[in-house]
Amino acid sequence: MTTIPPFPFPPTYNFPPFFTPQPNTTTRQSQLEKWSSLIQSWCRHHHQYRLPLIEAVETPLFHNTALRKRLDLRDAREVIDWMTKSEEEGGGGRRAEWISDSGGASSSVSLNGAGQGPKTVAWIWWRRPEEWADVLVEWVESTGQRGSVLTVYELIHGEGAMSQEFHGMDTDVMLRSLNVLVKRGRAQIFGGEGQEGVKFF
Repeated sequence: MTTIPPFPFPPTYNFPPFFTPQPNTTTRQSQLEKWSSLIQSWCRHHHQYRLPLIEAVETPLFHNTALRKRLDLRDAREVIDWMTKSEEEGGGGRRAEWISDSGGASSSVSLNGAGQGPKTVAWIWWRRPEEWADVLVEWVESTGQRGSVLTVYELIHGEGAMSQEFHGMDTDVMLRSLNVLVKRGRAQIFGGEGQEGVKFF
């Protein structure tokens, strides 16, 4: 088991106002961009694809114990909300996506009293499925596996992909990335749930 080295926090993380939503629109935009970048870097560093906010607000990502500053659940949710929007919508370029209770994307905003509403877990796209699709194609080409059939399990856990960034990937993220390739006519998925095979073209 390899130990993950400590996460290198950016200088802004040690700047107290970073943890307080800024009233000025321009400053707030810059603050949201920095939060988005930090969340993506954190998730990438820890090979984390889903971010459960209720747990995450207790981690160093949102809680700087040295400063005694933190983002609470509502503020963290605001940052993720901004990350889910496209740049055209004034957001963070769709670098996050809420996950509904059923595991799919959620557009619902209702919250019950316990704060356990749909907006509690999000995908963090430090690489979007389209970007992962490109990475997979590059790997398939470079290893001469075009035309071969691999299982989804092999792609995620196989020895051949151990040195790749997608090794150990969340299965749902892998399937979404592979579906991008299906739409592009570069792959075919067959077999039942949990037993999927993929053929690359």
